Amino acid sequence: MRCAAAHPVPDRHGQNLYSTDAELLALLPLYLRPELLAHMQPHFERLGALAGGPLDELARTADRNPPTLSLRTRTGNDESRVMKHPAYVEMERLAFSEFGLAAMSHREETLGWKGKMPPLVKYVLTYLFVQAEFGLCCPVSMSDSLARTLRKFGSPALVAHFLPRLQTLDFDTLAQGAMFMTEQAAGSDIAATLTRAWQDAAGAWRLSGDKWFCSNPDAELAMVLARPDGAPPGMQGLSLFLLPRRLDDGALNHYRIVRLKDKLGTRSMASGEIRLEGARAHLVGEPGRGFQQMADMVNNSRLSNGVRAAGLMRRAVAEAEYVARERLAFGQRLEQMPLMQRQLHKLRLRAEQARTMVFQTALALARADDGDADAYALLRILTPLIKFRACRDARKVTGDAMEVRGGCGYIEEWSDARLVRDAHLGSIWEGTSNIVALDVLRAIRRDASLPALQAHFGALLAEAAGTPAIAPAFATALRQALARATNLADRVATQKVGERLARQVASALYHCCSAVAMAWEGARTGSLQRVHWAQAVLVHRVLPRDPLAEEAMPPEWAGAT
Repeated sequence: MRCAAAHPVPDRHGQNLYSTDAELLALLPLYLRPELLAHMQPHFERLGALAGGPLDELARTADRNPPTLSLRTRTGNDESRVMKHPAYVEMERLAFSEFGLAAMSHREETLGWKGKMPPLVKYVLTYLFVQAEFGLCCPVSMSDSLARTLRKFGSPALVAHFLPRLQTLDFDTLAQGAMFMTEQAAGSDIAATLTRAWQDAAGAWRLSGDKWFCSNPDAELAMVLARPDGAPPGMQGLSLFLLPRRLDDGALNHYRIVRLKDKLGTRSMASGEIRLEGARAHLVGEPGRGFQQMADMVNNSRLSNGVRAAGLMRRAVAEAEYVARERLAFGQRLEQMPLMQRQLHKLRLRAEQARTMVFQTALALARADDGDADAYALLRILTPLIKFRACRDARKVTGDAMEVRGGCGYIEEWSDARLVRDAHLGSIWEGTSNIVALDVLRAIRRDASLPALQAHFGALLAEAAGTPAIAPAFATALRQALARATNLADRVATQKVGERLARQVASALYHCCSAVAMAWEGARTGSLQRVHWAQAVLVHRVLPRDPLAEEAMPPEWAGAT
């Protein structure tokens, strides 16, 4: 019998996705305090082991056994229920209860750490979890974002009543969250929302209407946009409501899950259509400011989308690297072949850009939550940047990585096909690419985000440029590229006709900022590999090049070795 190590079809299943990620291990000391990193190390290792083995098996099982909808009880009562496979329920327990991914940011103690947990820890855990299971991370993100929005805009009484179930780690009592926003006529055009809100004789708010695309439709709590009677048309007439699945007496609220969606990806997690039939709801925040308040939840979910895209790319690249290292063809290993080396290099580049931007955005979020106005302006633009570019890159990286595995990659028994299907979600949910690119311009116009971005990445570049790893010529190239990108963004943002270049602006800012940050990481950690990746971002994704000429790195960019 042939031993596993010598088998001609390499199988990476069972590896620890944390301890085998050399770049993650090298970067974490740069971004996390030593005492926090030491505390989290065993938790990262445990989740890495789960994601590489048992969690991966659960994810595959749940993907092959998607949820179903039961419309009535066996005694004939109308009670629409989502029936979940036990594998999915076990993943819920791991995510919500054991690792506290949704509640972590709203607790004073998680995983034995006393005090507020920085966002980066949550995103590192999510980055590991999503490499095995993508679909469940949507409910996790929405639950986290709903708690954040409730705390920020809800009345003290509303927060006191509902927040504890969003903070607890007890699997039998915790509440999951959702957002019911999309309608048939109001997808990206939220101003076209038709869902009606009114107050009954007792003064309680009621909702009626259809919501067209609702993920996690049986969540205990959902944020809903609706238009109160008498409110003006357009965005300014919308208000935000908290919709409980059950009323205080335990009875089901007055809405039904009409059907579940048959989706390309995220098949483990239910998405459905909701019909509101006079459902009881609670007004959140100020009437008429529903969209502005919901935007906080949407932006938090957009950042989570970027994190998940980065995790998908990491899994795809790691699988491709393993196959290339272990697979023999034509008398040599695939990774020894020049064309494969080039292909893997391009895959790594996009994945590492996303990783770096996740870390940078998480630090901005932490500072913004502590009241730093400049950090909020920076966060406001980094969020749509990573949502736009990383999610689009994930579609290409997962597809190209599947090709490295060849025919086996096209088979559902392997992770590649699921990664490809799931990767297409990021560019659609929480805003399509066009909508999110336009939001980059909105951040520049309304939130003065461009000066904050220039100041932050300019400071990183100044610090990196003072080290031997960054050659003066390369520092100059980075500085010039960042200046040109921000000048383009400023021109486009101030011209209405310039909106046609919004995607170009978003890509340019993302590439230049990630190149600067990767150069800074390389300089701080002594990683010439990250410096080289920063150089490759400029060459391959920013600077003009002749498609008929061989690519070459400018020799004057070489720093000290």
